[in-house]
Amino acid sequence: MIYLDNAATSWPKPPAVLRAMTDFLETVGANPGRSGHRLSIAAGRIVYEAREAVARLFNAPDPLRVVFGHNATDALNLAILGTLRPGDHVITSSVEHNSVMRPLRALEQRGLHLTVLPCSPDGRLDPTHIDRAVRADTTMIVLTHASNVTGAILPIAEAGAIARRHGLLLLVDAAQTAGTLPIDMQADNIDLLAFTGHKSLYGPTGTGGLVLGERVDEKKLHPLRRGGTGSRSEAESQPQFLPDRFESGTANAVGLAGLLAGIRWTMDREAGAVHDQKQALAQRLWDGLVTVQRVTLYGSEAASRPTGTIAFNIEGLEPSEVGLQLDEEYAILCRVGLHCAPAAHKTIGTYPHGAVRFSLSTFNTRDHIDAAVQAVANLANEV
Repeated sequence: MIYLDNAATSWPKPPAVLRAMTDFLETVGANPGRSGHRLSIAAGRIVYEAREAVARLFNAPDPLRVVFGHNATDALNLAILGTLRPGDHVITSSVEHNSVMRPLRALEQRGLHLTVLPCSPDGRLDPTHIDRAVRADTTMIVLTHASNVTGAILPIAEAGAIARRHGLLLLVDAAQTAGTLPIDMQADNIDLLAFTGHKSLYGPTGTGGLVLGERVDEKKLHPLRRGGTGSRSEAESQPQFLPDRFESGTANAVGLAGLLAGIRWTMDREAGAVHDQKQALAQRLWDGLVTVQRVTLYGSEAASRPTGTIAFNIEGLEPSEVGLQLDEEYAILCRVGLHCAPAAHKTIGTYPHGAVRFSLSTFNTRDHIDAAVQAVANLANEV
């Protein structure tokens, strides 16, 4: 079996992640921050170490400004719904995932003003368009770091500079890039960073969070849920300090143990070598597919998309049919359709049918790539 669906969830996971989660359940297992006994303290220590690891990875100003949640979607909802108000103006792009677009569209129905900047057919965004879109009532720029459809990288650093110049907040969706590309919140002027643990950080599902930059006033960011935090139990109002203000309910401590191991595994590997390996595989995949007749590739060549994500279609075949045949006949697992990003597919011209998406991880090999190219060639030749 060849797994090429890592943009949805990375698999397999490093053995260290499996060991960390098993060890937590076998030897710790308690509720972090809810009791004073040794196992609760041990669980709390693991959760805090995970916060520290996230802060180091993204050069965040303070581990306590790392707010854990279920995933990047959870974090994006907190950042968008917790910050924006009717009358605010927001700038975003035409390649955003529905985790950005749906909360923004919901707020638009309540009076939010939204500008969706068109990207080029290969998924790129000209940063000068961002600057020109800023208005007197603009409060936030929301951008994905990389398209989950084409892998195109958006100009985050340039957007950060624009946001600082105009006194705006920059929210970045790093679901596709955390663990793959260097992210420096302070150097790139990122105010709010949404990340997930189950993709290129090689952690389990149900992990992720929102990292708050130092310019974000947490008192102006409203919690989406309230409840028990293990702190200020005498009060029936939500604690105002971080991270408790946004972390009600029992933490996914076993998942965070796995996330911690995944981040450590990722950071222990030489980032440049991992990046070069992944990009070389993506280029090999692109170079192989581009030679196959009746195959259309979307976006620019793989060298400009270091996330290892490539979208394509075979003329005469529906994406769903291609995905099914790849699975059943060749044991190649990928994702087809609109990838929860209809705006991106409209941008690249594949709406409403979508495309086939191959997405790589550090566990893929040249043999996997060559087998995938051959399988696509076989299907194209049968049309």
